[in-house]
Amino acid sequence: MTTYSMHKLVAELTRDEGLRLKTYRCTAARLTVGIGRNLDDVGISGSEARLFGCDTPAQALAHVKRHGVTKLQAESLFANDIVGCERQLDRRLSWWRGLDDVRQRVLLNMCFNLGIARLLGFKSTLRMIERREYEDAAAGMLASLWARQVGARALRLSTMMRTGKDAR
Repeated sequence: MTTYSMHKLVAELTRDEGLRLKTYRCTAARLTVGIGRNLDDVGISGSEARLFGCDTPAQALAHVKRHGVTKLQAESLFANDIVGCERQLDRRLSWWRGLDDVRQRVLLNMCFNLGIARLLGFKSTLRMIERREYEDAAAGMLASLWARQVGARALRLSTMMRTGKDAR
């Protein structure tokens, strides 16, 4: 059950990730396409291979590397990635659904950007979020290497965490 604004999340992630129909290397040197689909770590699933008219994930990945994706294909991969982040947060941070809309979107955005393993590395910050210590959690977000790497994105997300309000 979605308890946050999917429309706002999609807009935020699209702004932060951008839409690129040809493959490129992201700032972490991972092969990426569409709206932040990390092809090196996530790849293409068997069910997604059919989006590209392919029988196997390996064929689909080769196709995407050669030809890129259409806007519709990018949006389909993006929707699957959001669902994947929700599932990972449900499994690893079951309390996240009890947060308000804005702070749920912050965690989803960070999970989307970092992956669940790297997000879980924010141990102290996550404990603060769970305890609703949002001022300290926002400070923890900004004190990270991630914040230095993503700049304005971290500023927006930390402001959202601190205030519980949408950032501009």
